[in-house]
Amino acid sequence: MVEKIIGGVVVAILTAMGRLLWRNRRHLSLLRVLLTPMSRVRVSVAVLLRVNDEDHYVLFSSITRPGAYGPPGGVIKYHEAAKNRLERLGFEPEGRVRAEMRHDLRGFLSALRVLGFARWLHRGEDREAATECLRRELLEELGEVGHEELLPLAREAAFRPVSRHIDGPLKVPGESYRQIRFFEVYDLVADKPEAVELRATLLGLAADAEEALVIGVTRRDITRGRSRAHVVLPQSAFLSGDRRVREDVTSVA
Repeated sequence: MVEKIIGGVVVAILTAMGRLLWRNRRHLSLLRVLLTPMSRVRVSVAVLLRVNDEDHYVLFSSITRPGAYGPPGGVIKYHEAAKNRLERLGFEPEGRVRAEMRHDLRGFLSALRVLGFARWLHRGEDREAATECLRRELLEELGEVGHEELLPLAREAAFRPVSRHIDGPLKVPGESYRQIRFFEVYDLVADKPEAVELRATLLGLAADAEEALVIGVTRRDITRGRSRAHVVLPQSAFLSGDRRVREDVTSVA
């Protein structure tokens, strides 16, 4: 009798584990957050644009991290229809002072809710598509780096998915929470004259030593976190690899 009870318990546990693994098969790296289910986790969801010619990657100056450079792109926004779902998950939007950051998929969850958030995110419901976000961010950032003349070309550009990455969970120095970042990387598709011109122009700007707000870096620069006097932001590592190797640079906004 005792052996049957123990055997039944073992089968039930293994079955539950199997279901857990299958349900979260796309996010197995996140299962370790369940070891501390009540801890606090910061999540963010972003898309990055890869513009490169072999080992020469285009980075833009960051307005929130002066002196630092990273790939064009930014945080995906959720739609109004997602509010109820996110509230049920206990999502707390991160307070930001800039109006354009409203509805950013960047905030806090309990660790117990992270897997549910990841599954919702993967379904792509009630949020910006990565390409929609990327076009919006590229148009905004071209203005920030002083090249509004490229906006008509960017409006005609198309993007092709390259990879997805989950960065974390990682301990944040000086904070009580851990951090998980979801990244999608896209290439610029050179299938139209406008896209071909945009790519060539961006590569030319990155190679121009007189251009202050657009630079070109190599994989070695990305690994080192510096290119001459410039700081290279750690998310740049996802342009050519599957993990970052440098610590975050603190935002000033």
